[in-house]
Amino acid sequence: MRNFMDENFLLYTETAQKLYHGHAAGMPIIDYHCHLIPQLVADDHKFKSLTEVWLGGDHYKWRAMRTNGIDERYCTGKETSDWEKFEKWAETVPYTMRNPLYHWTHLELKTAFGINKILNPKTAREIYDECNEKLARPEYSARGMMRRYNVEVVCTTDDPVDSLEYHIKTRESGFEIKMLPTWRPDKAMAVEAPADFRAYVEKLAEASGVTISAYDDMIAALRKRHDFFAGQGCKLSDHGIEEFYAEDYTDAEIKAIFNKVYGGTALTQEEILKFKSAMLVVFGEMDWEKGWAQQFHYGAIRNNNSKMFKRLGPDTGFDSIGEFTTAKAMSKFLDRLNANDKLTKTVLYNLNPCANEVIATMLGNFQDGTVPGKIQFGSGWWFLDQRDGMEKQMNALSVLGLLSRFVGMLTDSRSFLSYPRHEYFRRTLCNLVGRDVEHGEIPVSEIERVNQMIEDISYNNAKTFFEF
Repeated sequence: MRNFMDENFLLYTETAQKLYHGHAAGMPIIDYHCHLIPQLVADDHKFKSLTEVWLGGDHYKWRAMRTNGIDERYCTGKETSDWEKFEKWAETVPYTMRNPLYHWTHLELKTAFGINKILNPKTAREIYDECNEKLARPEYSARGMMRRYNVEVVCTTDDPVDSLEYHIKTRESGFEIKMLPTWRPDKAMAVEAPADFRAYVEKLAEASGVTISAYDDMIAALRKRHDFFAGQGCKLSDHGIEEFYAEDYTDAEIKAIFNKVYGGTALTQEEILKFKSAMLVVFGEMDWEKGWAQQFHYGAIRNNNSKMFKRLGPDTGFDSIGEFTTAKAMSKFLDRLNANDKLTKTVLYNLNPCANEVIATMLGNFQDGTVPGKIQFGSGWWFLDQRDGMEKQMNALSVLGLLSRFVGMLTDSRSFLSYPRHEYFRRTLCNLVGRDVEHGEIPVSEIERVNQMIEDISYNNAKTFFEF
């Protein structure tokens, strides 16, 4: 029987162990998609407790706690203390066995704090106190955590109206780790609620210095902000969409739809889809002009619990995997850009694993030989960023594409303790490939090529692909 989470955790063959320890473990981290709060990096935030750095904003843990019968006040309540919240999390952890949270929890304790104890109600107080004592040290600040995990680049997720003041402050401070913005223009195409859309357009006008009264004005304002983001080192966009939009439309229709919604009139479903379709193309063309990579995270049904949405707002643990038929729309959207020679580097992330092969085959339709792996199948994310989801994604990519050109893992997280997800991914990758070598499915005579592939997927491919 193996010990829990020893040095060969998730590595079940000798080859896997050599691949991980010799070629993956020491590679720097490029976290090209995350949701870190830039101000915390700029201010080199000092965390007041383990609860703040570990449970604050972590809807993965909140979902588990709720499922375990823990009252909401211990998840998001303001009336309960940090210790009370942590105590309830410690009560929940033993019930998370076989959930990735069990592995993540102990991997984070081990790598961040050097704690090898199992978290449960009996050990909760000593673990909490030891972590809090360490968090008081300078090396456990926000920047210290990034240094601890050998992070080289992080790309946050930022709205076009964002001032990027904290990115600028961080860069000017001389901090050696790059924190770059990512263009996330979802609100510029969110026309379902006219009043909210109007309010956003007014913010866009203020941020850009462009007076907006028509569709062309809005596009001019967005282009100005796009230029500003590029000036601050941005190299990626990201779009969180429910599904792909590829309706037929004319320029005249889109201008009329803008006038209608900007004037406060609700749109029909057909008009909403046409507007979103047009905006996706505009954003894609902007990214192509600057040589950025565009990312699409699609397939979530968000805010399912209307009662809790009214109480807590979005991103609090009430989203789920959606079931959409997206292949035709995805293909049509990519083809529109490609037909005009304006399809930039693209990363596609699906949330429903039943679409793995759909995405993996879609990639090959639009590879053009200009960039290795120009169209990427993004790593398993959200509900799929665990061993089973990662293996299924990599297996589909291996069978139907080129795993060797894969840009690898990202945290997609708000937490400074989420970097071990890269280690978790790398161990899973090495075990997958190492097993093939051990089974004679990859020749051992090609082990140098295998070693290089592991290093590339862990780090090199992302650095080259995103031009960091």
